[in-house]
Amino acid sequence: MVAIKKIICALDLAETSKEVAEYATMLAKLSNAEVVALYVAPTMTQYTGFHVPPNSIDTFVAEIVDGAKKSMDEFVKENFQGVNVKSDVVIGYAAEEILANAERENADLIIMGTHGRTGIDRMLFGSVAEKVVKNSVIPVLTIRPKA
Repeated sequence: MVAIKKIICALDLAETSKEVAEYATMLAKLSNAEVVALYVAPTMTQYTGFHVPPNSIDTFVAEIVDGAKKSMDEFVKENFQGVNVKSDVVIGYAAEEILANAERENADLIIMGTHGRTGIDRMLFGSVAEKVVKNSVIPVLTIRPKA
């Protein structure tokens, strides 16, 4: 029988993240699973060739991570009541980090939102959810935000 013991809940801390957290919380309660709330801060390595001093980029990324950790702490307190949850903030490319975190944590399920992009937006920005779904060895539950 399939057992869900650990859930990776990938969040971007946008307003729609609350809906994603609701699903993670509900499934964690039903299965008595632990939740790892994950935020992936963007890497700025692609900007190192633009005559921007690397220490400026490193400082900027550190500020993003510090702010994200504070936001995650507040978000977790507000949205994951009644479940065993820990939060993690990492730096990198979102799809790669979500998959790596799921493997590292030996997770049984990934829950994440989609932005519902179509057309040119999807071509320009790609789809993190699509990359995770295509490359994950464990089930992925995607939550499309309400219109």
